[in-house]
Amino acid sequence: MKLKIKPPQPKKLKKTTLKRFLLKRTMYYVLPNVFFNFIIAYASFKELGYTHFFAGEQNLARLTLPMAIFLPVVLTIDIIKRVTDAASQEAIEFTVDEQLNIKKLMTKLSILHGLVTGSLVLCLLFVGQFNLSKDYKLDGAAMAVVVGVLAGVLSVVFVYLPVWRLRRWMGRRIEIIT
Repeated sequence: MKLKIKPPQPKKLKKTTLKRFLLKRTMYYVLPNVFFNFIIAYASFKELGYTHFFAGEQNLARLTLPMAIFLPVVLTIDIIKRVTDAASQEAIEFTVDEQLNIKKLMTKLSILHGLVTGSLVLCLLFVGQFNLSKDYKLDGAAMAVVVGVLAGVLSVVFVYLPVWRLRRWMGRRIEIIT
């Protein structure tokens, strides 16, 4: 006897506009990302007092590079999934083209976003490393604030950028009144 496990049905969404839907999702992503990334960075950097870009146990690259790679990947996958679910439930005013392979789009965009963001942050860290003298010391609390702000900026960008790319396959829902 085979057990067939049905995937859980998505939660029924209230009717809204895409703009409000994205604004609400942005708040759900930005606040926890800023808070938790700041707290983790602050706790890591507070032990040393000062931190460096690449040197030492708790350096700036060790915290920002994984965040810069994985945060865009997770947010891209999640927001595309949520927008397509909302469109299929007719909770937003758009529909998604049925011929679109959503999993392929999610995979391609998430990998692209993670690689591009990770390489940009790595380049910024290298520029900071080479422009400062060898005797530099970065304040741990200030760098924790920078990490938190970076998490907030990435959260906002990667809520709207995947939807902007998805809009190519979206069309307005037309209601026919008889």
